[in-house]
Amino acid sequence: MSDQHGGDWGPPEGEPPRWPGQPAPPRPRGEPRLPWVPVVVLAFLLGLGGGAGGAYLVVQTNRPGPTAPAAAAPTISTAKLPSGAGSPVVAVARRVLPSVVSIDVRGDGADVSGSGFVYDAAGNVVTNNHVVENAANGGQIMVSLAGGKDIPATIVGRSPSYDLAVVRLRNPGPLTPATLGRSANVQVGQSVVAFGSPLGLNATVTAGIISALNRPVKAGGEGEISFINALQTDAAINPGNSGGPLVDLAGRVIGVNSAIATLGQSTQESGNIGVGFAIPIDQVVRTVRQIIRTGHAVYPVIGAQVSISGGGGARILEVTPGGPAQRAGLRGGDVVTRVGPTPVADGVQLIVAVRSHQPGDRVALSYLRDGHRAEATVTLGSQVG
Repeated sequence: MSDQHGGDWGPPEGEPPRWPGQPAPPRPRGEPRLPWVPVVVLAFLLGLGGGAGGAYLVVQTNRPGPTAPAAAAPTISTAKLPSGAGSPVVAVARRVLPSVVSIDVRGDGADVSGSGFVYDAAGNVVTNNHVVENAANGGQIMVSLAGGKDIPATIVGRSPSYDLAVVRLRNPGPLTPATLGRSANVQVGQSVVAFGSPLGLNATVTAGIISALNRPVKAGGEGEISFINALQTDAAINPGNSGGPLVDLAGRVIGVNSAIATLGQSTQESGNIGVGFAIPIDQVVRTVRQIIRTGHAVYPVIGAQVSISGGGGARILEVTPGGPAQRAGLRGGDVVTRVGPTPVADGVQLIVAVRSHQPGDRVALSYLRDGHRAEATVTLGSQVG
């Protein structure tokens, strides 16, 4: 997902509305009528009025009548909503916005903008790898805090496999770290709020629900590919939201906005269509801790190359000699159909299911070989990335 942006907003200006004059109020009951009024009305209706009679009519019709009251001005209320009557998103926004940052990156001949959030008081900021990867080999990263202060940052480490990165602010001063939640407790249908800088609009807040859990997502382009076991949401996510937090109604971060679905193969940027994806915070915390501690992250592998496309399972193309899959008895041509209790329809789902574990975990794989079902227990290996 790219983070370029553009576009114009705002309806064209129109002429101000023209309002008809306000009619005089009806005569209050019991108010006496002046004896000359019927004469005046009759004269206008019949076209009468000459000589002395005309002079009389002129004099009488120019006499001031009852004054119509001035139009009342609209009432402007400054009363606050009663406690509990407003949207809960208001409280969430107040709590989370001080922890949200925007990120501008220059490097490798491209400018990229994205989002992030303050992870700790030491100045570590979490974002997506695809936001900062252009500066991995030399470039400039500038982070804008909630108060508008711009601070340069350097890359602590990146994980292309999980599309995560940590950058560290230089002498940031006091910070407000975000409060982290648990993605294991997230439920379909629960309300969530997304934060970030879509299309360069800093400190933007959007709301929605969790649409699905454990959605296998392949993100990236021709370079580094990420495989995400994602939270799906209909909260509006657009280019520039990448790296920003997805939070629950308690203001706890439950995911990192990372990708959006697009329609067709258009070469132009696509905006929100109500299908966005976030990296679950449980995976984020594991990866970020590794990056802060060692400067890199590791992910689990079965030691095999698999076909990404296809259906009915993930076909193993070849196994790594001496790797976990070979030691478990798997070989090229086997079709993996399940990882533990999780069904596998293709290679993407296999990779995502494996990466939801940790190196050293023992997982049961169900597979087909020459049409026969079999099972193997694989002790997952590890790889840096």
